[in-house]
Amino acid sequence: MRTRRICIYAKDIQRITGKSEKTGYRILDAIRKKHGKQPHQFITINEFADYAGFKAEDIIQYLTD
Repeated sequence: MRTRRICIYAKDIQRITGKSEKTGYRILDAIRKKHGKQPHQFITINEFADYAGFKAEDIIQYLTD
């Protein structure tokens, strides 16, 4: 069985959106701010999906392909 992760990284956001990795970091920072998270805390796939207007299932499928 393959292990699935629950967090998303700037590189993932770059691949999904076609934006730069730096923009991916900016998006992660905006999500952290929205959820009141500290800089060291991770962002979940569900939090990113909610912020970006995607379905979490679509992101998970994209990341596992």
